[in-house]
Amino acid sequence: MTIAKVSEIAKEKVRLARKYPILVEDTIGVDSGYQRLHWHDVLEINHIKAGSGYYIINGKRFEFQQGDILLINSNDLHCAYETKDLIMQVVTFDGNWLISSLRLDPEILNPFREMNVHFTNLLEREHPQIDKLRGLLLALQTEHEHHERSYTSMVYAYLLQFLALVNRDFRTPCGADQHAISERQLEKIRHVLHEMEQNFAYGWTLEELAALVFLSPSRFSEIFKRAVGMPPLLYLIHLRLEHAVLLLEANEMKITDIALECGFRTLTNFNRLFKKHIGVTPMTSRKH
Repeated sequence: MTIAKVSEIAKEKVRLARKYPILVEDTIGVDSGYQRLHWHDVLEINHIKAGSGYYIINGKRFEFQQGDILLINSNDLHCAYETKDLIMQVVTFDGNWLISSLRLDPEILNPFREMNVHFTNLLEREHPQIDKLRGLLLALQTEHEHHERSYTSMVYAYLLQFLALVNRDFRTPCGADQHAISERQLEKIRHVLHEMEQNFAYGWTLEELAALVFLSPSRFSEIFKRAVGMPPLLYLIHLRLEHAVLLLEANEMKITDIALECGFRTLTNFNRLFKKHIGVTPMTSRKH
C-alpha cells in the first residue's frame, strides 16, 4: 500500500464564486460529513440559532447552545455533533476577499490570525456586545438571501463590521495551554486521518497507524484521542460504519458483501458493531 507524504495532503477545497466568495446558509442538525474531522481553505463563522451540540476543534471540546458564535480558522481540524434540535447559521468566506480592507485595517482578520493567542473559537456568550454580533450575522444573511440592489456590498460591510467588533471587544489573553496540540502534531493526525479514510477497509493495527507518523503506539493514541475525541481504532470503526450506511441505502449489495467491503471480517461482528453504534440492525437500516 502506498503511503502519501504529509506534504501531499491538501486542505479540503471549498468552491466559492471568484467575485463574491462567501456562502451563507442554515444547516439543520449535523450531517455525517461534518461529523468527520476535516479542515479546509476558508474561514468560517457559526451562529447557533437553535438547539445545542458540541465542536471538537484541534482536540478541544466546545459545548455550544442557542445564541453562541464560533470562529473556525482555515487550519483548524474540527468536527461538529448535535445534541438537540440544532439549527446553525454557517458563514463561509475566503479571507482574500478582504485584502483591500487590510490596507486600511491590517488587524481585521486578527480574530482568525491570533486564534488561541488573543481569541478563542467560542466567543464569550455573556459578553455585552454578543447581541450586536448576532444582529450583524442575521442582517448579513438577509442581504445574502434577498439579492436586492448592491447586496454584495451590504454583505461585505456587515462582515467587516462583525470582524471589527470581534477584534475590538473580544480580544483576551488566552495564555499558554500545556495540553494544546501543536501544529506539527495536528499535521501528523491529518496524515493518519487521510490514510484511514482512503483505506478504511484495510485491517489497520494500532502499531501500523502509529508507524505512519513515527510515534510509539501509546504516544500516538494519546495525541489522536486528544485531537479527535476518540481512540484511533474506534474512529476507524466509525468510518467503516459510515460507508456501510451509504451502501445499505443504495440497496444493491448483500449485507454480507457490505460487511466485507467495509473491512469487517465477519457478519456477526458487523451486525454487533452496527447495532451498538447506529442503534439499529443493518437490515432495519436498509428498510428505512
